Amino acid sequence: MSKTAKTHAAPKNSSLVPILIIAGLFFIFGFVTWINGALIPFMKTINELTDAQSYLVASASYISFVIMALPASYIIEKVGYKKGMSFGLALMGIGALVFIPAAEARTYTLFLTGIFIQGLGMTLLQTASNPYITILGPMESAAKRIAIMGIANKIAGALGSFIFGALLLSGIDDIQAKLATVSLEEKTTLLDAMADSVVMPYIIMAVVLFILAVLITKAPLPHVEAEEADQDNADGVLHVRKTSVFQFPHLLLGVLALFLYVGVEVIAGDTIISYGLSLGMPGEEAKSLTLMTLFAMVGTYLLGVFLIPKYVSQVLALKVSAILGIAFAICILSTTGFTSVLFVAALGISNALVWPAIWPLALNGMGKFTKTASALLIMAISGGAIIPPLYGALVDGKKEELIGLGIDQATATAQAATSGYWILIPCYVFILFYAVYGHKVGLKKS
Repeated sequence: MSKTAKTHAAPKNSSLVPILIIAGLFFIFGFVTWINGALIPFMKTINELTDAQSYLVASASYISFVIMALPASYIIEKVGYKKGMSFGLALMGIGALVFIPAAEARTYTLFLTGIFIQGLGMTLLQTASNPYITILGPMESAAKRIAIMGIANKIAGALGSFIFGALLLSGIDDIQAKLATVSLEEKTTLLDAMADSVVMPYIIMAVVLFILAVLITKAPLPHVEAEEADQDNADGVLHVRKTSVFQFPHLLLGVLALFLYVGVEVIAGDTIISYGLSLGMPGEEAKSLTLMTLFAMVGTYLLGVFLIPKYVSQVLALKVSAILGIAFAICILSTTGFTSVLFVAALGISNALVWPAIWPLALNGMGKFTKTASALLIMAISGGAIIPPLYGALVDGKKEELIGLGIDQATATAQAATSGYWILIPCYVFILFYAVYGHKVGLKKS
């Protein structure tokens, strides 16, 4: 018998500290990612942008995952997971510092450069931390560990959104009203003062990131490596020797499943406010709708921590998540008003355990290809930049069609916004396919 696939991980009773440290890293990139929601209207105001231009804030982050993922895997291959995490934190700190000259010059391209550099650092951090937490312990409980990471990530997201929303958007309505009436010189003064408000938060962020970059090199993180398996794994799977990461169809299907998942997760979180507004909800009520989706995800993460793997397998969790996603999407399309909005929020339940379940299934048996495979999975985050705009295009097209049929603007807007959610169904159907069959393609039973 040849060697079986295993991980060089710390004993179970010594894994708590590493798990808490990695949870701290997930907290960090959750915090940095979710503040984009506050940055978008902030940048739109101080740089006098159109809506389309302001959304380049999100694009700058997502593009970095595509560009940096494979180089990140090469870096981690050379320096290891721990130093890779340290480099990622330092790169994020450099990106934060770019905000200082950007604010002084009030130059949008400089702001986007800072966001892009932070995105590069987050890509390196994610490419190191996701596979690390996956192979830190038994593969069958990996989804449980990643669910814990998800809790840290989403709590940080809520905290980051709240803090930066308060710091950057306080009084923005009054400022926008003044800008329409003051002279050019007064407008410049107002916008410069508003831009300066971003300096101190990002100086603090940079200092914290640089300190953490140093501390992580001293952290008690055990060395872990997934070993290559040529014959029977502990799970009874027979692997044929491979020479390329692209010879693992279950991985490639997993990348596509993750791509679609990130797309539907972003749709669930980022469209719910505008959806509520399109249905006639007051702005004061609609602005808190994203938190409903967030709370649904955190609650399901907690459930996953309790149930996986003792009561529910990772595969079953993924199957149930996909089925719920299909069901909730159908309910969104079949209902109206606040009930339909509640089903959009309920997508948080169907989405929570998809990321934790796909990672261990896609990395199963990857052995020496684990780092490169992780880079491909990280690149799948680009689904968040592609699928939501498709939803928007569907809504715009349907709205024009309905108005052309003589339907009034408000009704057409509401009906079009609802109909666009059909794009969720094929995404969840593919995720269900991966849960039922796709994760086993190319892995032959002995």
